[in-house]
Amino acid sequence: MNAVKQQAPSGWIEIGALDDIPRQGARVVRANGGDIAVFRTLEDEVFALRDRCPHKGGPLSQGIVHGRKVACPLHDWKIDLDTGMAVAPDEGCAARFPVRVEAGRIWLALMPGEGESGD
Repeated sequence: MNAVKQQAPSGWIEIGALDDIPRQGARVVRANGGDIAVFRTLEDEVFALRDRCPHKGGPLSQGIVHGRKVACPLHDWKIDLDTGMAVAPDEGCAARFPVRVEAGRIWLALMPGEGESGD
C-alpha cells in the first residue's frame, strides 16, 4: 500500500483496496510530510493517523487495534482513532488525516484534518 494509485483533483488520493488492510490491522502510506498509518477496525471502519506515537515516536502502524483505539507497540499508550488523542491519563495527539472508502477503495487526503498540526 506504499504507492499512491490515483489522485483526484480535490486532493484525495486512492491508496488501495479496503481488503488490502486486514481487520484490526494497519498499513503505512509514505508521504513527504511523514508516514501515515491507515487502520481498519473489525467493523471495517477506516482511520488515518500520523504513524508516530505522541509519547516516544513509536510506529502506531505496528500497534494492536482494538475497537476504535490502537495501542502503541513501545509503551502501550492507547490512541483514539477518531481523534488521534491519547487516552487518559496519558496526554498527546497524533495528527489525523481525512480518509474515506468508496466502492471498496480507500481514499486519503494528505493534509491533516481540521485543527491538526501535522506534527
